[in-house]
Amino acid sequence: MARVLGIIAEYNPFHNGHLYQIQEAKKQTGADYVVAVISGNFTQRGNTSLVNKWIKTDMALQSGVDIVIELPTVYSISSAENFAEGAIKILDSLKIVDTLCFGTETADFAALNNIANVLYNEPKEYVSLLNHELGKGVSYPKARESALMMYLNDIKRYANILSGSNNILAIEYLKALKKLKSGMRPFSVQRKKVYYNDEKIVDEFASSTAIRKLVSRGQYDEIRKVIPTSSYMLLKEEIRKGSFVLDILKFEKEILYNLRKMTISEIAELPDVTEGLEHVIKNGADSCNSILDLMDIVKSKRYTQTRIQRILLYALLGITKKDMANARKVTPYVRVLGFNKNGREMLSEICKENRRINMITSVKKFEELNLNKALKEMLDKDIFATNVYTLGYEYNSTANLDYTNKMVIV
Repeated sequence: MARVLGIIAEYNPFHNGHLYQIQEAKKQTGADYVVAVISGNFTQRGNTSLVNKWIKTDMALQSGVDIVIELPTVYSISSAENFAEGAIKILDSLKIVDTLCFGTETADFAALNNIANVLYNEPKEYVSLLNHELGKGVSYPKARESALMMYLNDIKRYANILSGSNNILAIEYLKALKKLKSGMRPFSVQRKKVYYNDEKIVDEFASSTAIRKLVSRGQYDEIRKVIPTSSYMLLKEEIRKGSFVLDILKFEKEILYNLRKMTISEIAELPDVTEGLEHVIKNGADSCNSILDLMDIVKSKRYTQTRIQRILLYALLGITKKDMANARKVTPYVRVLGFNKNGREMLSEICKENRRINMITSVKKFEELNLNKALKEMLDKDIFATNVYTLGYEYNSTANLDYTNKMVIV
């Protein structure tokens, strides 16, 4: 029986590190097929995708992925916990994925699993330590890190694990697997030579952060070294057409406009807004001329820049706490963005294994047949997110691409 590997990624953009992960995971697990769940046009750290979700799909399919599925926007721009749980729900619902693969900064898989067990079980002593740390007025990630270090009582082993972006997501994937009682086996591949936020290039490897910086500076010879040729050609063409969005600053005026238009109580309904933060955001939006200034005003020991950027995205896309709560209650649809020949065979197998699966291959057809209100609202957010995203293009800012763009077939 064929073995299927599941990967959760942003591919922003697809680079040699992603290619290494796929090749290494297939080699070590003996997987025959790869399914990737990817974020769409906006990302988990509160930013934009460099290129749209169909171009990212094309990049992935040309580099070893067999099926690409979109992670709905309500999960893809959410906290690491919601991001991970949404993606795991999708992969688990396929009923054919044997192994979940993710990248990490550490080689100590057992340490990641130990932390995931604490976060999943939430022992009283840990919760007490967490509340004590939060009482100091620090951010939740910082409080959690300190509480875990004290609870696990092994600073030497755990000291650097919770500072790695990929480690944090890996822990959330492990926690989600436990919560859903999923049969998928977790498997990690240690990142090679560069980490998530590194801006340096080491041999043929660079992080997505570094690559986006290279794009902003027009250093295409450097980019060519660190991403597969097929990805480079697709990226260069989108840049030539002006069909790319470098970062959230492209939507600066739209975000400020929305925040100025919103009431304080409406801002309070944005996810991640707590403890009166809505007043600070409202005052900042009314007095600032840029979102960089706004972030400087709002940012504090308690609120990280990533969290503030996510809040700005929620304001831009009209996503509320109610939307997030509804997303936690449902199994998301499986929105297929593209596939290759192997992927076509797998899609048949998926439908055979789970006849009740909510699979989207045509948005229009799904809208006509779907009776689930929560899934309808979730899809509406995806469609709106694409319509907003294309406003960041230099030239052709066409709306309704979710209806007109066909699935990518390689």
